Amino acid sequence: MNPLYILALIGGALIGLSALLFAGGIGRVMGVSGILKGVLGKVTKGEYWRYYFLIGLPLGVALYSQVVPGYHMANTNPSYIIAIIAGILVGVGTSMANGCTSGHAVCGIGRLSLRSLIATLVFVSSGMIAVYITHFFS
Repeated sequence: MNPLYILALIGGALIGLSALLFAGGIGRVMGVSGILKGVLGKVTKGEYWRYYFLIGLPLGVALYSQVVPGYHMANTNPSYIIAIIAGILVGVGTSMANGCTSGHAVCGIGRLSLRSLIATLVFVSSGMIAVYITHFFS
């Protein structure tokens, strides 16, 4: 078996495990857009975990880059204008879908939510169309 498949399987299992531990420990769905949205508003005393979660995301990548030999980030060189437009579109889509891929795909499907399954299918289909259009016009 291809070692990349094994790493993908391990990565997927770790994402699922982290969602399970998050739900069990915090009692909430691990939806990153909802966590970020909570930070952008007024954070109450018991909600400071949101900051730790968001800080932990890039720290996890930094730790991984130090632990795994030969790790490097792919350099895609996106134009800043396209990256800003893409970020805005992702934010609008996340608002329209009432959640992001981590909330719907990882947590929602695991809870057997039909709404999350449909949202995930829309996310994936939209991503496939965006990749096709990007490659077609480049």
